[in-house]
Amino acid sequence: MSLDFLILYEHPVREYESDLLLKLELERRGYSVEIRQLLDPKRLRYFTYRKPRVLVSSCMYDNEAINSHVYNNVGKLNRIVNLHWEQMLSDTQEEGEWFNMSQNAKKCVQTCWGSRTANRLIAHGMEEKNCPVTGAVMMDFLRPEFSGYYASKEELCKEFGLDSSKHLHLYISSFGYASMSPQEVDELSRMAGTDFSGFANTNQISMRKTLEWFDAYLTQHPEVELVYRRHPSEWNSPELAKLSEKHPNFHVIFAKGVKDWICAADSISIWMSTAIAEVYMANKSCHILRPVPIEHEYDPVIYADAKVIDNYEAFAQAMEEPNPPFPIEKEVIEGYFDPSQRPAYLRMADLLEQVHREPPRDLPMGESFTPHFNLLKYLALWGVHFLFALRLEPKKVFFFHKGLADFAQRIYGYVAKAHLTPSQIAQMEEKIRPFVQKGE
Repeated sequence: MSLDFLILYEHPVREYESDLLLKLELERRGYSVEIRQLLDPKRLRYFTYRKPRVLVSSCMYDNEAINSHVYNNVGKLNRIVNLHWEQMLSDTQEEGEWFNMSQNAKKCVQTCWGSRTANRLIAHGMEEKNCPVTGAVMMDFLRPEFSGYYASKEELCKEFGLDSSKHLHLYISSFGYASMSPQEVDELSRMAGTDFSGFANTNQISMRKTLEWFDAYLTQHPEVELVYRRHPSEWNSPELAKLSEKHPNFHVIFAKGVKDWICAADSISIWMSTAIAEVYMANKSCHILRPVPIEHEYDPVIYADAKVIDNYEAFAQAMEEPNPPFPIEKEVIEGYFDPSQRPAYLRMADLLEQVHREPPRDLPMGESFTPHFNLLKYLALWGVHFLFALRLEPKKVFFFHKGLADFAQRIYGYVAKAHLTPSQIAQMEEKIRPFVQKGE
């Protein structure tokens, strides 16, 4: 029996919740749906009797992506819909070739969260039929229809030992480069072909000055609980540890999703995270803290012309505002995140149904596409997953060959990071299902 939809995800924290919401809605409509991780072992059934009618990908930029994400997972297929998870870009990225799709990726259905992204892709050579505006599925969890999905302030504070009677301020950090050594920055720069040393320095200065602001503010306001939600790349920060020791009401927390904390917070501040869109969709406001300017080539374009705070006095004064205006113009943020009255997951499901029942809109695997099966990757994935099941790290197994050990260990790391247990998936499904069953 064939499969209607196969959804491939890359990063579970970023994607799985939304993928599962889509899956449950499509199943409610009578379709068969499976979700697989991009680096899961390749299965013969998806090339034969369980071949999907539509493949839903996480990204799709060029012919190599079509080959890797589609052909090497299901064989030849022309109904390809990209959930297009990377849409918050800098102005430099928006003008570059990579994020505007190239080669036959322009013939895939590239879903867009808002009209600004659709217009950009069309301006770079895509046809309008392949750039549908669906809204952003991950934002649906912040809609009134999903009220109760996230824990209340009281429940969240109790879980993490915070005083819920106090003002809860959330800071969303993006200082991923601040924890890197100069050697790590140099290595990343060589790999990417871009010099990140200047941006790393901006990270370090911005982080240091922001923490100085927090130190001064918490000294004057012990009645405030400040949750610093660190970036996933922020590790072993002596500055954060020092501030936590000095102020019992300063808490460095990474557990729970950023939406949980946004919904619970009484006030929010941010540096350059694209989570500012979640703040807006949660019908809340925030302050953008910029002790020093950010290089435009790294700053998400959504922040262009935003109102920022660049000194401590302005920050302290802003914290006294009970209902501050949103720092980004409504037309800008809604241009990137379409605010339709109809939830995005329903609009996306409508699109997927249309792609399923109609002839392919285009032929991504047609002219100018040359398929090639990656046998090495096929064998490597089976081998790495076997080692992962036994919890045997390749660097220990292949100690006799550094090149092989490094290659396998790199894939092993990706597999481990993306792994979800059946119980984790079941818990997520149980949490989401009641909201889907409500229907329209």
